[in-house]
Amino acid sequence: MEGAIGTRLRHVLELLDGDVAKGYVDAGLPEYRPRFSPIVRALVAEGPLSIRALAGAVGVTHSAASQTVAQLNRSGFVTLEPGKDARQRIVHLTVKARALLPIIEAEWQATTTALAELDAELSVPLAQVLDEVVAAVERRSFRLRISEHTAQGPDASHRENLRH
Repeated sequence: MEGAIGTRLRHVLELLDGDVAKGYVDAGLPEYRPRFSPIVRALVAEGPLSIRALAGAVGVTHSAASQTVAQLNRSGFVTLEPGKDARQRIVHLTVKARALLPIIEAEWQATTTALAELDAELSVPLAQVLDEVVAAVERRSFRLRISEHTAQGPDASHRENLRH
């Protein structure tokens, strides 16, 4: 498969998430999205949390957590209550979400088992490769890596002097 890395990453995510989503539809939860599970699992484990704490717990940006929480709220899986700080909102699971936890947990376990089977077919487990990518980009951003190969890179002023 040829193409840009971003295109390939999105395609892999579409293949995996698409099939996970189909599993929730088959289980009678058509409004439940795969991206909900990390937030739901964090709330089950930790109890009510602020959006910032949820973002940290699941390893996403505040913006991504906020968007997912908004979708969960629209679907009736969570409620939002004011926190101690007027800007803070605390996320709580609803009765509806708690009632569906056995189904959600069963799908999560099936997904985890299927991922282990997929990993067995790969030369390196998928999560390991993704963790390595994250660590490398956190050490030295991809933007910095790109800029080192463009006219706007770290040595741009030096290159500009060479042109004159």
